[in-house]
Amino acid sequence: MRHRLLALLALPLLAVSSAAMAQSPIGEWTTIDDETGQPKSVVEIYQAADGSLAGKVNDILQSDRGPDPICEECPGERKGKPVKGMVILWGLKQDGDAWEDGKILDPASGKLYSAKLRLADGGDKLEVRGFLGFSLLGRTQVWMRRE
Repeated sequence: MRHRLLALLALPLLAVSSAAMAQSPIGEWTTIDDETGQPKSVVEIYQAADGSLAGKVNDILQSDRGPDPICEECPGERKGKPVKGMVILWGLKQDGDAWEDGKILDPASGKLYSAKLRLADGGDKLEVRGFLGFSLLGRTQVWMRRE
């Protein structure tokens, strides 16, 4: 009887936890190629030690540079390193329903952009905006949450 009571008390906590995840970009996302519309990679977004959000490439699903591409054009410490496992998104801080003031690296070109994120479709999609200077001067990709 006691175990049933504990299980019943835990159910609302699980529901709240699931709802909180749907309202946060933390988790795994499938990136979609702008040109082909095909899945390109899997990026895991996580909370960094300083409380900001960061994202690393967990898997490469499609690449014109082979299954294990190297970031040849990347600046600094990322130059010549494998894209898989690389942190490509960092410094994002929550501001209302968006996460802003971050940076995103395009491993294909080695270019670094300012970044912001916003959840869409009840948390199933993530709008990832990369831009130079003003947010109007950039592009948005839509990433799909992985289950």
